[in-house]
Amino acid sequence: MTDLMRPFSPPWWAKNPHVQTILPVLTKVESPALSRQRLELSDGDFIDLDWLGDPCNASSIVVILHGLEGSSDSHYVRRLLRDCYRSGLCAVVHHHRGCSGEANRLARSYHSGDTQDISATLAYLQQHFPQAKLNAVGYSLGGNVLAKYLGELHDNSAIDRAVVVSAPLQLSACAKRLEKGFSTLYQWHLIKQLRQKATDKFNNRTIVNQAAITLKQVCTLKTFYQFDHQVTAPLHGFEGADDYYAKASGLGYLSKINRPTLVIHAADDPFMNADVIPSASQFSADVTYELHQHGGHVGFIDGGTLFKPRFYLEQRIIHFLTINNEHIEPSESLN
Repeated sequence: MTDLMRPFSPPWWAKNPHVQTILPVLTKVESPALSRQRLELSDGDFIDLDWLGDPCNASSIVVILHGLEGSSDSHYVRRLLRDCYRSGLCAVVHHHRGCSGEANRLARSYHSGDTQDISATLAYLQQHFPQAKLNAVGYSLGGNVLAKYLGELHDNSAIDRAVVVSAPLQLSACAKRLEKGFSTLYQWHLIKQLRQKATDKFNNRTIVNQAAITLKQVCTLKTFYQFDHQVTAPLHGFEGADDYYAKASGLGYLSKINRPTLVIHAADDPFMNADVIPSASQFSADVTYELHQHGGHVGFIDGGTLFKPRFYLEQRIIHFLTINNEHIEPSESLN
């Protein structure tokens, strides 16, 4: 253990998974100023990139993929951008379609297995900033996308190093987990946002004749499985939710990754269950896997106070991306 990296050890008051998951959302984080760039896609749609720093003079760029219905304003993205700024690192937030504050143009949106759009962003970065190494960080849904991209591309990956945080690597298991107990509140919050976006697309006639349901039926969707079966799957070329979950889950791609990649999970993540946790045989030698007893979903509070918590993630991410370190054993590993 170097003195640049501390182990993860949550304080007694942050060992509850819901405290770890909810308190970060409520904690104010100042983000440095960002500049927006629109990237036009080959299918007529667009994605927005939010930039920190000048990529023309950067030796490396941190590419950030947010989670479901997230953006550059998400608490975890704001914290990483703040620490990138303090470390003098150039960074860019890749917004999934329709997540930058403006609806995308097409009926399709984004999903957990969509590696096409991040491939477009990375190709653009390679073309315009060839001097810069590309490092990537993916959170939750964005982490699953990143893991799948790395496994699909193998030697052709544009990414030099990567970190995957709280990724739902087995989508069917996560969908079932969110239908139980307190976790249903997280599902309700996110489904409400997804239904509103689908409703807006119906009202704008973007989605007419391409979804498997009508506008009136959108409000009846209460679970991720229902939404994915009736909306996500048909809009993105899957036969149904089961087909989508099987083809889009990142778990099976970990063994194919050949770039240094750190995967961080918490065993108490209220969005997941044990089916998401890979065995040693399921990830390649280039994958460093950290499984912590506590941490919630994209939480990992490791100190501070209730009103000013301190976080493990940003220091761990930047350490992994910028230092050629070997595996660091987490203090509360379950392995």
